Amino acid sequence: MAKKLLLVDGSSYLYRAFHALPDMRNPAGEPTNAIYGVLNMLRRLQKDIAADYNACVFDAKGKTFRDDWYPEYKANRPSMPADLACQIAPLHDAIRAMGWPLLMVDGVEADDVIGTLACQAREQGIEAVISTGDKDMAQLVDSHITLINTMSNEALDEAAVPVKFGVPPNRIVDYLCLVGDAVDNVPGVEKVGPKTAVKWLAQFDTLEQLIVHADEITGAVGDNLRKVLDWLPMARKLITIRTDVPLDVAVTDLVMRAQDRTALLELFTRYHFRTWLRELSAASPEVPADGEAQGSLFASLPQPTRQYETLLTLAQLDEWMAKVAGAEVVSVDTETTSLDPMQARLVGVSLAITPHHAAYLPLAHTGPDVPQQLDFDTALARLKPWLEDASCLKVGQNLKYDMHVLANHGIRLAGVAHDTMLQAYILESHLPRNMDSLAQRHLGVDTISYEQVTGKGASQIGFDQVELSRAAEYAAEDADITLQLHQTLYPRLNVNAGLNYVYGQIEMPLLPILWQIERNGVLLDSVLLDEQSRELGLAMLGLEQRAFELAGQPFNLNSPKQIQAILFDQLKLPVIKKTPSGVPSTDEDVLSQLAADYPLPKLLLEYRSLTKLKSTYTDKLPKMVNKATGRVHTSYSQAVAVTGRLSSVEPNLQNIPVRTAEGRRIREAFIAAPGCVIVSADYSQIELRIMAHLSDDVSLLKAFTEDADVHRATAAEIFNVPQVEVNADQRRVAKVINFGLIYGMSAFGLASQLGLERAAAQAYIDRYFVRYPGVAEYMRRTRESARSQGYVETVFGRRLWLPEIRSSNKQRRDGAERAAINAPMQGTAADLIKLAMIAVSGWLAREHLQTRIIMQVHDELVLEVPESELNQVRANLSDLMCRVAELKVPLKIGFGVGKNWEAAH
Repeated sequence: MAKKLLLVDGSSYLYRAFHALPDMRNPAGEPTNAIYGVLNMLRRLQKDIAADYNACVFDAKGKTFRDDWYPEYKANRPSMPADLACQIAPLHDAIRAMGWPLLMVDGVEADDVIGTLACQAREQGIEAVISTGDKDMAQLVDSHITLINTMSNEALDEAAVPVKFGVPPNRIVDYLCLVGDAVDNVPGVEKVGPKTAVKWLAQFDTLEQLIVHADEITGAVGDNLRKVLDWLPMARKLITIRTDVPLDVAVTDLVMRAQDRTALLELFTRYHFRTWLRELSAASPEVPADGEAQGSLFASLPQPTRQYETLLTLAQLDEWMAKVAGAEVVSVDTETTSLDPMQARLVGVSLAITPHHAAYLPLAHTGPDVPQQLDFDTALARLKPWLEDASCLKVGQNLKYDMHVLANHGIRLAGVAHDTMLQAYILESHLPRNMDSLAQRHLGVDTISYEQVTGKGASQIGFDQVELSRAAEYAAEDADITLQLHQTLYPRLNVNAGLNYVYGQIEMPLLPILWQIERNGVLLDSVLLDEQSRELGLAMLGLEQRAFELAGQPFNLNSPKQIQAILFDQLKLPVIKKTPSGVPSTDEDVLSQLAADYPLPKLLLEYRSLTKLKSTYTDKLPKMVNKATGRVHTSYSQAVAVTGRLSSVEPNLQNIPVRTAEGRRIREAFIAAPGCVIVSADYSQIELRIMAHLSDDVSLLKAFTEDADVHRATAAEIFNVPQVEVNADQRRVAKVINFGLIYGMSAFGLASQLGLERAAAQAYIDRYFVRYPGVAEYMRRTRESARSQGYVETVFGRRLWLPEIRSSNKQRRDGAERAAINAPMQGTAADLIKLAMIAVSGWLAREHLQTRIIMQVHDELVLEVPESELNQVRANLSDLMCRVAELKVPLKIGFGVGKNWEAAH
């Protein structure tokens, strides 16, 4: 059997790994995605391909012979991102430490080195496998040379190249000359794509013959071909891979060396590749013990031996209470009967004081053969003083939930110092934050899942029914892993002042405030909601009858299939777009476009709107009233939205429609308790004010500083008229532009909203940027920064990650750029309202007032205020909320009072 040479195009994979993988960083904040991606690919290759000779080849720094031939070669490539450049040297070190021969040759590209070695191997009867993502390499394929793309699992041999490209390997250079190579800035023939190139080469066989017969090509493409006849020979030279590079190594020199375990240990530890570290330690019994020079690097790694205890006696519990009393910080976790925080009851509590040392206190297990547990009340009485001691610091994963569960048993958890879910959220808001994902990503640990101990679906049992030894292992692991995550994540926050501020001054202080708001709940007028449900039902019946008349027959207004048949088969309305299965779509966007010209789609939209209001709110809200409190208790998700905004669930209070009368009526059912009023305080035009602050635009700053009508001021600028002469339509246009540009609205989107021609909309936007150059410069600067860093930041230092900002998919990349512009404003607004909640809550506590925050919705705080405290709240609330931050423009609050939420607006 012939021997085999494996050649890896390191430069090709370097860029692909960097752009394909999410932003990954070690505890010091250094980027690691390119290092991880390339090393992971090399590890896979070692397992999948048994090669006798191996090499990983990279481009050397500096110019090559192609730059001398054509100075514009690769000139369109942007400079290497700083986060990629800093990964190259340690990546090379790691590849060498893994035993791979690594080659870089000055003056030529990695492709040329690979081409030369592959041809040398062929001459020696050695099979060559080239691992690359570069299509240019297909020109090297023959009976002895094969390409594989490790990232896409694609293989190209002599038979596969024509299937992929339409031409054989020996015509790939000709093909690329015609279509051009945009990546390397090698122009081809204008307007000639793969189909035309394949057709020409099928007809004329070679590029040379095509040039000879160029006069026979008709039409515009023929003209374009004849324009570049003098260029094509140079294109061929640039695209052709050299196979004669002088090398100081032979194929047979490229043998794998023994791994440098010491170097790998240092590199894997520095870059936090914990799974690989464990593999290395398992294969390296000679690694120094903990406390020695290198062994100390393993101190934070999960150890094979765990000390998990199940506390079944008072003596065991007292021993652990002594341990936790002396610990710097203790990890706490609860096991419960329900995911509903207001209804859940305790099944057990787990504690961890050091990594791998945890205990589980079972309290209410009822499964078969369960041993005698401590008396529930006695055990909780032992725990309560420590749980309520603010000087005893606790850490948990989503501790707000545990606070609710303990509160259900009369315990107010204090000393809440850290939350690993929030730590992960601030470090990497774009990645999953459940404990299992965090453990795998940061600790290299596969945790026991909930389903593994309780089962799934219809056969799932309650946690109290799980066999106790298994339950104890699961629960103790939760506390243990949480502590380990804290020790891993928290140091990463401390090294960055902005992230540390967001965590320590915003998110952690907010956690107990959100808990209190959720406990407060909001009073509902269920009778009014029932009445509204009946009215909505009658209105829906009326719309249904009108729909039947317009359609000429009865049909199910909730059936997309029947709607599709009525609209497009029967009424012959134009098809706007199709579903993935190929049938005309009837989604809201389609109906909205059709509604401008046809009555039935407009009516269907009205019906859907009323249906959603009825099912989501008027029918559902009364059923969600807590029988014990008589109130509805939403749950605020603190770590969901990548922008930092809070979201509420069960019920969702953020999405109650306010643009329709029916939607606003629902807010009438959110009422004040007897003797109280509802107060609404919301930041006015907050995102536009933040835009003024971030952009430093003189005109915007002036408008807000003078407390002018910013939309009228913008209209005056755009239409070049005095503000007093701005009419309502001009102000409406300016308002759409002001808010639209915040969200990255294009000329097409503006034209659609305003009912204009696209050219007119573009003219408005162009005029806006002329009048507000600071905004234009902010947008340019922000896009550039986002592409370079992979994230943008709020005024307070919150990082808003944009995983698609370097995507090869233009639509996704454009979407990420729009998000980059908006995210600092939306994120800063989120930070401001959170700071306002902290400030207001602190003031209420200091003044010992009975006023309570009962809701937070977007940029608005909703409070239930005793009538006797209204004047005091009115006098102080605006000042409290406006002084949480010093921006370059003043913050402004809208203040409203009423007996219900709607009346307070």
